[in-house]
Amino acid sequence: MQSTDSAPAAIVTGAASGIGAAVARTLAERGMAVAAVDRDARRLRECAEKIAADGGTIHPVPADVSDPAEVEAAVAEAAELLGPPDYLVNAAGILRLGAAVELTDQDWSATFAVNATGVFLMSRAVVRRMLPRRRGAVVTVVSNAAGTARSQMSAYAASKAAAESYTKCLGLEVAEHGIRCNLVAPGSTDTPMLRAMWSDESGEASTLHGNLGAYKVGIPLRKLGRPQDVADAVAFLLSDQASHITMHTLTVDGGATLGV
Repeated sequence: MQSTDSAPAAIVTGAASGIGAAVARTLAERGMAVAAVDRDARRLRECAEKIAADGGTIHPVPADVSDPAEVEAAVAEAAELLGPPDYLVNAAGILRLGAAVELTDQDWSATFAVNATGVFLMSRAVVRRMLPRRRGAVVTVVSNAAGTARSQMSAYAASKAAAESYTKCLGLEVAEHGIRCNLVAPGSTDTPMLRAMWSDESGEASTLHGNLGAYKVGIPLRKLGRPQDVADAVAFLLSDQASHITMHTLTVDGGATLGV
C-alpha cells in the first residue's frame, strides 16, 4: 500500500552511506517520500532508521543495482509503497584502483556492473513508469574523472563516462515527455570511498594541494567536498528551479578540474 497520497516519491540508490545517504536525507527533509536502495541491507536499515527518527518518510529497499531481477523488484516495491516514482537518483558506485594494464577482468566487469549497468537498469525501470505520467526527473551521480584522466582510475573513469553518456542520451529521448535527466559530477568528497584511497595521514593534504607526479592540480578552494554539497546539487536539479535544465552535468569539485 502507499504510505502517502501527497508527497512526491523518490528512489535513491547507494543510499546506505556517503553521497547516497546524504541525498536520501536531503530529499526526505524536503518533503519527499524516499525509497532508499542499497545492497548493504544492514547499513541501509540503520541509515533509514536515523532519517525516519528525524521525521523523514523513508523505506529501505535492499537490492543490487547490477542485477536486473532485483532492480525490477525493488522499483516495483517502491512504487507499491510510495506510488509511481517522480524522481530517481543514481548514486550507487564502486571504485577499483589499479594501473590500466594491470586491472583484472573482474575489476573491470564489477566496476561497470554497478557504475554503468546499474544506472541503465535503474533508469530503464523507473523512467518506464514516468512515461505514462509525462513527468519526472533523473539525476545520475558521476565523477569529474568522467571527463578528466586520472591515473589508477581507468575503470572508474570509463564507467562514469558511460553513465554520463547514457543519461544524456536518455534525457534527449524522453524530453518530449516532460522528463528531465541531468548529472552531478563530484570531485574529491569526504566519503568512505575517498578515505579508502589514502594510504597514510598525508592523503588529505595531497588531495587538497595536488600531486604533480599524478598530474593532479589539487582543489583550488582548498577543502574537500562534503556529501551534503553533492546532495544540494542533486536536489536543485530535481527541483522546479531547474525546470528548464536537462542533459546537463553540474560539476561539484571545488575547481579541481579547472572548470573544464
